[in-house]
Amino acid sequence: MEETKLLQWTVFRSLLAILQWWGFNVTVIIMNKWIFQKLDFKFPLSVSCIHFICSAIGAYLVIKVLKLKPLIVVDPEDRWRRIFPMSFVFCINIVLGNVSLRYIPVSFMQTIKSFTPATTVVLQWLVWKKYFDWRIWASLIPIVGGILLTSVTELSFNMFGFCAALFGCLATSTKTILAESLLHGYKFDSINTVYYMAPFATMILAVPAMLLEGNGVLEWFQTHQSVSSSLVIIFSSGVMAFCLNFSIFYVIHSTTAVTFNVAGNLKVAVAVLVSWLIFRNPISGLNAVGCAITLVGCTFYGYVRHILSQQPPGTPRTPRTPRNLMELLPLVNDKIDDKV
Repeated sequence: MEETKLLQWTVFRSLLAILQWWGFNVTVIIMNKWIFQKLDFKFPLSVSCIHFICSAIGAYLVIKVLKLKPLIVVDPEDRWRRIFPMSFVFCINIVLGNVSLRYIPVSFMQTIKSFTPATTVVLQWLVWKKYFDWRIWASLIPIVGGILLTSVTELSFNMFGFCAALFGCLATSTKTILAESLLHGYKFDSINTVYYMAPFATMILAVPAMLLEGNGVLEWFQTHQSVSSSLVIIFSSGVMAFCLNFSIFYVIHSTTAVTFNVAGNLKVAVAVLVSWLIFRNPISGLNAVGCAITLVGCTFYGYVRHILSQQPPGTPRTPRTPRNLMELLPLVNDKIDDKV
């Protein structure tokens, strides 16, 4: 009886973790798109900077004030030698995500972000000469095919937004690969990652944001009709962005690697559906098929990685695959892998 109750609680906890992760992720994406499209605040660098500031404050409160998470101590020298380069790539990743969201629909942007597994594998193969099992390469075929079909049939295609999203995938892959070498010896979770990287990212982005968007922001303040309510929405998106990181920490500890992979791809489908219901961007039948093929490919890719990770050590010519859920994740979730 007790085992049954324990199992039911475990299932309920996992479901709750996934739902709140979906909720925060979709909310951040929709709020950002709303800021760019409905509030006419077309300044992705400034929005990203606000997100970094809110995330830095939130991580400080969680670790230092509320003490909900223990602080992972990093040597001062390593903060500049290891954390700073990672923060730079992290900053580029987030900015490119917001830039792409400024120019292309959420559905298209989310589909392109699913291209990240392919860019990660190709970069590791080309630059680090890493061997991958043929099943890994095979799992990338539907991802690439789905992205191509979606891009060709996208009715709201914008080359600048498309390139920003694509380079965002490269930035995410670079961040994931660099994390393995630069942060070796540090077992970061999503909260500690934000605690160390968000202040650096703010410092990196603040000056470019002021130089490139400062005049436009001032003009927006002078011409926009509902400044106060709009600022509430803009800063709320920053708070939601931090909450997304906290939800990632919760879902990691409540689900298995396979569940996390499937839930992550279903989350993209939920974001696409919700964004379409709100913004009503035109989606053709072939475009929807391309998106579905991409998500199926991502799920298959995650399944193959999981199968390979179960192989005993010493299996000949097997790439280094994740041994647990933490290694399956990028350093910062999509968003924040998902955070945009």
